[in-house]
Amino acid sequence: MPVWAVLLTACAGQFLVVLDVSVVNTALPSMRADLGMSAVGLQWVVNAYSIAFAGFMLLGGRAGDLFGRKRMFLVGLGLFTAASLGGGFAQAEWQLLAARALQGLGAAVLAPSTLTLLTSAVPEGPARARAIGVWSAVGAGGGAAGGLVGGVLTDLLSWRWVLLINVPIGALVIVAGMAWLTESKADRTRRLDVPGAVLVTAGLATLAYGIVQTEEKGWTAAATLVPLTAGLALLAAFLVVESRTKMPLMPLKLFRVRTVSAANAAMFVCGAGMFAMWMFMTLYSQNVLGYSPLKAGLALMPSSFTVVLGSMLAPRLMPVLGAKTVSALGILVAAAGFGWQSTMTVDGAYVTAILLPGIVMMFGAGLATTPLASLATSGARPGDAGLVSGLVNTSRTMGGALGLAVLSTVAAAQMHGSTSRQALTDGYAMAFRTSGLILLAGVVVLLVWMPGRRRAPADD
Repeated sequence: MPVWAVLLTACAGQFLVVLDVSVVNTALPSMRADLGMSAVGLQWVVNAYSIAFAGFMLLGGRAGDLFGRKRMFLVGLGLFTAASLGGGFAQAEWQLLAARALQGLGAAVLAPSTLTLLTSAVPEGPARARAIGVWSAVGAGGGAAGGLVGGVLTDLLSWRWVLLINVPIGALVIVAGMAWLTESKADRTRRLDVPGAVLVTAGLATLAYGIVQTEEKGWTAAATLVPLTAGLALLAAFLVVESRTKMPLMPLKLFRVRTVSAANAAMFVCGAGMFAMWMFMTLYSQNVLGYSPLKAGLALMPSSFTVVLGSMLAPRLMPVLGAKTVSALGILVAAAGFGWQSTMTVDGAYVTAILLPGIVMMFGAGLATTPLASLATSGARPGDAGLVSGLVNTSRTMGGALGLAVLSTVAAAQMHGSTSRQALTDGYAMAFRTSGLILLAGVVVLLVWMPGRRRAPADD
């Protein structure tokens, strides 16, 4: 098959996966009004997808190696498309949240295969580098376009089309995948670590639920302590399983390499601080400033593209300043942007309340992410580079899911049950202020834990 056909199919799948992380943000107020959702339920529209995606992503990669990348691409895309259809026709909060979790599971099966299918079809060299560049740009574009696409669909049709639009596109990509993709497999001796994936996903979800309960029930209530304890127990069980199984989902030996453990810890903390930005910015622009979904999507476009600029600048600075320094600098810039955003007011002007702080936040995020990924993979042996790269992405998404639970709870506590514009503004501002502090903690983690110089990978 022509390389362009494989590239088009793989990139279309990747675009859908990344788009659905952010496309729902501008539709959240409309979803809440239509389905009578609670504030807690609203955050789970985002978190149900991200937790399932993060928890099963590594398992999806292993499944592609074992059963075939094309097969898993089609299975994942089929599940993602069917879940999108179910979510689009949801009549109750639980139905929408269940659909979002199934979307995340489908995305976790689909996403790892998009890059491996591409690299299998394109010979190593300049052509492959260009193809990977297109794949990366499409991923970044999906994240950047999410707010605008969601705003257009919600304004012109309804929030349901934020999910339903995936159905015809998904069907077309499935047909293209069946016709154009060639099957490829890796090591047939691998086994799937299903218990590990289930434990880490259930642990994250239960822990996030417990964190959310603290705002309403308090830290000492059984409704809070039980899920918090259960979540921690599930995550502890995950670590035990990973230490004993022959084919672990997350080989713990990798974390003996200091650069790998430090980069993942920093990425986890940064994800916790940054991930909720889009949701709170959208809620502020619509619930406080009165923007329509379309206007809110357009308002966030400049900051969406700024993250790409930061990512492009980082590789130019790394040879001069070092990856560790560039990462720390990027996180500090992002923290400054979050601090600026926390000065928002009920009658804020677009330039000073959304545009400029958003640009600073996302430029810093882009500047930090590339060198962190580089530090993690440089500390691992060549054979583990792909797995370590996946771990970094998983750490960021897991951190983001827990961070969203924490920040939503902080915002709700600051609002004291009021839905006035001033109370909402105070709550969102406190969330951004807390995010800035989390990012400063990320800088400390990076500076203290990360070695100053690149070290050779450890022998195991």
